[in-house]
Amino acid sequence: MKFFVDTADIDAIRELDSLGMIDGVTTNPSLILKSGRDILEVMQEICEIVHGPVSAEVVALDSEVMIEEGRKLAAIADNIAVKVPLTWDGLRACKVLSGEGKMVNVTLCFSANQALLAAKAGATFISPFVGRLDDLNIDGLELISDIRQIYDNYGYETQILAASIRTANHMSECAKIGADVATAPPAVIKAMANHVLTDKGLDAFVKDAQQAGIKIV
Repeated sequence: MKFFVDTADIDAIRELDSLGMIDGVTTNPSLILKSGRDILEVMQEICEIVHGPVSAEVVALDSEVMIEEGRKLAAIADNIAVKVPLTWDGLRACKVLSGEGKMVNVTLCFSANQALLAAKAGATFISPFVGRLDDLNIDGLELISDIRQIYDNYGYETQILAASIRTANHMSECAKIGADVATAPPAVIKAMANHVLTDKGLDAFVKDAQQAGIKIV
């Protein structure tokens, strides 16, 4: 499973990329707002750091304007994936932009039916939101499983990009189900390395090393 990091924080992206921990980046208007910077400037800088897909979201609601915005965003770099919402206008924009050879990430997916429509519209990625469904006491991971089954049944090439990832457990569960990609905040990706038994074992090793006077350098 590929890891995308869900942030517009340049320092966080640079750190994770330097460790080989990410294969791409996802952003949205809320993350751009948090960065306090111009979207075109931020996307340009991210694309210079990361060579994998970098999602940049349109802000229009009308398909024709979405297409215009999508073309402008895609012109930033070859690895831009234009992010459009899962609405009829978004699907229209997806069809046009994907037909022009641009990567398209259809976002705000909350049902298998929506995912099926996105695949038929030629989406490169479909972004089902796990955490937001969980917030409503609906199993977000079950949606990932349903989409995986449908896409496998018919050979759709659209990649499942699990989004709204809240925990390290979400990451491993998405991997077991067969999501192609999971996008998560930097803190969640880092939390995957944490385990109480690792901490306990390391503490014991350090104490024993000190007691034995072990020095390597």
